[in-house]
Formats: sequence, structure tokens, C-alpha cells
Amino acid sequence: MTDTQDTRSQDQGEDRGTGGTATSDVAAGGNPVAPAPAGVRTAAEVVTAELVEALTEGVIGSGRTSSHTPFTGKKLAELPEATPEDVAFAFHRAREAQREWAATPVRERAAVLLRFHDLVLKRQSEVLDLIQLETGKARLHAHEEVQAVAVAARHYGRRAPAYLRPKRHTGAFPVLTKVTENRHPRGVVGQIAPWNYPFELSVGDALPAFVAGNAVVMKPDTETALTALWARKLLIEAGLPKNVWQVVIGEGHVIGPAVVERGDYVSFTGSTRTGRGVAQKAAERLVGASLELGGKNAMIVLPDADLDKAAAGAVRGAFSSAGQLCISIERLYVHESVADAFVERFVARTKRMRLGSSLAYGADMGSLVSQKQLDNVSRHIEEAVAKGAKVLAGGRARPDVGPLFHEPTILDGVESPMAVCTEETFGPVVSIYRYADEDEAVELANSTAYGLNSSVWGRNGSHARAVAARLRSGTVNVNEGYAAAYGSVQSPMGGMGDSGLGRRHGSEGILKYTESQTVAHQRVLPMAPSFGMDDAKYSAFMSLALKVLKALRFR
Repeated sequence: MTDTQDTRSQDQGEDRGTGGTATSDVAAGGNPVAPAPAGVRTAAEVVTAELVEALTEGVIGSGRTSSHTPFTGKKLAELPEATPEDVAFAFHRAREAQREWAATPVRERAAVLLRFHDLVLKRQSEVLDLIQLETGKARLHAHEEVQAVAVAARHYGRRAPAYLRPKRHTGAFPVLTKVTENRHPRGVVGQIAPWNYPFELSVGDALPAFVAGNAVVMKPDTETALTALWARKLLIEAGLPKNVWQVVIGEGHVIGPAVVERGDYVSFTGSTRTGRGVAQKAAERLVGASLELGGKNAMIVLPDADLDKAAAGAVRGAFSSAGQLCISIERLYVHESVADAFVERFVARTKRMRLGSSLAYGADMGSLVSQKQLDNVSRHIEEAVAKGAKVLAGGRARPDVGPLFHEPTILDGVESPMAVCTEETFGPVVSIYRYADEDEAVELANSTAYGLNSSVWGRNGSHARAVAARLRSGTVNVNEGYAAAYGSVQSPMGGMGDSGLGRRHGSEGILKYTESQTVAHQRVLPMAPSFGMDDAKYSAFMSLALKVLKALRFR
């Protein structure tokens, strides 16, 4: 993803609330606007002084800062702002709490996650409002976060005892050497979470750390801190000791280094440039790190693809959360034999997408999060058009809907050295390319330093999966954009190349938060000459034993 920490609004005015755009008029032939339902809640009704006070209880911060909603640019809340010294105290608190939490039986820790799962689903309307207000995304896309967090809570709530239980291994000498692999928590995890998925990429990433027995000190983006704080409050209601999860709020360049420099393990989601710096700091201290970074994700439409389904999938894959998603599709490769038919369908669907800012279902796409994101989207489009690219849909901002709205945009005729060809846009922009044969499609899809997510569409499933296996990408979805792989939480998710290190989900997603320990108990026969054997006889005996073990197919 792009550099996303502490993306601040330019408008520091007071909150006047947002109830959405009450018209369905189309601005000069552009995307329609979803009407706001009657009685929809406003920002002022959602983010009350009482809510902010409850969410910030126990949050360390010696200063004050503010968050804003991208729907209007107006102030949402005043929040505690931490200093590096405050971060140090947060780590002290977390370390004190972690000792008792680590001693809690794993099944009791897992039960907290299962209770949290139920609370999230029961009270989802609360967090959906906060996600929308803080990110500007459509409610359906906010619900993706609710789904992701609930699935992760259920998975680790059910599977953590199996992932973490002591495991028996064959020892140096079967029977004589009894080996057990234990898993111990690392201690206190330092986590830096981005603004684009403030629920899933805050608590969703923290859940396996907690159930493994760790404490977490998290720095969310200031503009989306309320969502992370709501998650913290709900997890405490589910049974997590309150000091096990510390949230510190502040500018990334001010307190981010303090989080990285004190964590026993570091979890970071953000830009590749910042991620390199985080990795270097962690390496200096010889602590582990997991990094989910940028992507320039490709979708391949094979000649036998169902074009209607592929076009619908391209809309979802490219424009969910206004394209502000690390695994979103930005490059679309279509076989030349079906390109015209596919483009016609894709453009038609894209032009019908409804924009909206109400806290209700109905809009197909919401707002960008900041002026910085809007400027980057506009820069990529304008430069591409100036160099010969053609806008097939969208291509312009929509201030009539809100200050940071931009239409979903399809570009054709994009080629190097246009920035949109190689740089991550992180917005609602996708470029279409035509290819002649499968080898060319694979080569083009792999022609990037990134390797986060890909998508392949074709009626012949086995053939599509064979193409998928050739792609240099941490996840590949067949006949889906990104959701199928991301939602399959028993399997690892993460990037190759400049897209990061480490994985979330599955066994890798929890074991990274642990230290492995091997305990080997040698019985009867020591690993040295004994029972009257001299060195030569012992060596001969061991050589024979090794041959026998191989013949018996011991591993």
C-alpha cells in the first residue's frame, strides 16, 4: 500500500455530521449517487462525547489530537496523543499484564476470542458506523471487515489450542530420545496498523498474538483510531485483561519508532518504503517482524472465462473500498479474442456504480480517505492521459458528493513509463491490457517487484489453477478478485518480493508470535561411547544404527 500512516484531513473545522447525499442525480453523465435513506444516523449522533470518553478510558497520552471524517472533512473526535515517553509507559504496562495473561491456560484465552466473535456480530452496526465515518468507505465494504474479524476470531478461538500444544517429534535415537516442541509467547508485540482497514488490520492481526499469550502495544492511524479503540473495548468486554492491549495514538514519525524499538516482535502494515525501515530497525535488535506492504495486483481473464462474471468480479476486485486495499486489482490482462466483449461489460458495470456517503447500505463505492490519496489518483490519471492513455469510465473527482470522492476509473492504452503502469495507485483506478497467449499473460502479470495478490478467471478450473500456480504472488484467486483467498483463514496470506515478509492466517499467522523450544530427553543410552565401547566401536555402532534407521524409513 502507499504511505498511509497518519493521513490527515486539511479541514480542521467542527463536525457538522454526515447523513449522505440526498440526491440520485448524475453529475454531467458521471456515476449516479445513492440516495440517503430516511432516518440515517449522522456523525454527531454516532461519535458522541460519551462514546469517546468510554473508548479512550485507560489510553495513555499526555497531549491531544483530533480525527476527521473524509465524508465532510470535519472533526470527529478529540483523542489522547502519545509521546515516545508515553509509549515506553504503555510497554511497561503491557509487560506487567502479559506475565499473568501468558500463564492463563490457552483454552481460556481462546474462549475470549469466541466471546468476542459473538459480540462483534451482535453489535456490528456500531463498528460499521465508525469504519464508514473514519475511512469513507461504503457500508458493504465496511462489512467485509466485520466478516474478516469474525472469521479470524472463530478460527483462532477454535484452533489455537491445537496450534500451540506441545508436539512430539522423533528424536536422534527413536525411543531413546524423547523430543517435545513447546511454544512460548514472544512477550509484547509492537503493532503499527494502517487506516484503510482499521478494524481487520488492527484487532484482526492482534487476535492470534493475544491467544498465543502475548500483550500488544498498537499504534493505529490517528484518523481511524476510534475503530481500533472500539475493538479494544469489545475485546475487554469479552474477557481480555485491559492492560494486555495498549493503544497509543500519535504521528507515525513521532511514536512509530518507539513502538518498533520496544516490541519483542513487530507487526507492520503499510508502504514498502516505510516497511523497509521497520525491518531494518527490527533486524538491528534481532527481533522478528511481519510486514504486509504494497501491491500492484494483476487479474488475468482467460479466453474461456465467463465474461459477465469476470466483469462483475473486476468491479469488486478493483473498486472495493475505493481501491484503497493492498490486495485490490490495478492491472487487468484480457485475452485479445475476448477483450472487446469483456471491456464493454466491465465499463457498463463501472459506470452504473453508485457513489454515496450515508451510514446505510446502498452505495457501491465510498470516498477516498484524504487529499493525499485523491491527489495521487488524479496524478496517475492525468499523466497517463497526457501520454496517450484513454479514459473508458470515470476519470474525475466528484466534489458534488463529497470533498474526497472520485469516480471508479478504467484506463486503456496504458504503457511504460506511465506511473500508473508500475506504481501502486491505491485508489479506484484500473488499467486494461491485451495479451496474445498465456505465456505472455503470465510474464506481464509477474513483471513487477510486488507479489501480493492475483486473480485468474476461466471456465476450466484445472487450467485456471495451473495458470495461477505460475504467478509470483502470495495469494491467487480463481474466479474471484481477492476475497476467496483472504477469507480462507486456515491458509497463509502474505506477499512475495516488495510486498512484504511473513504471513497472516493459518498456522503461520499465530506461530510467528511464538518462540519455539525443543526439549530433548535422552534415556538409557547417552550420545557418547558407553557400556564398555571405545571410540572406534561406538562409531561403528552408530554408523550401523544410522543405516538401519534409513532402511526402516525413519525420517
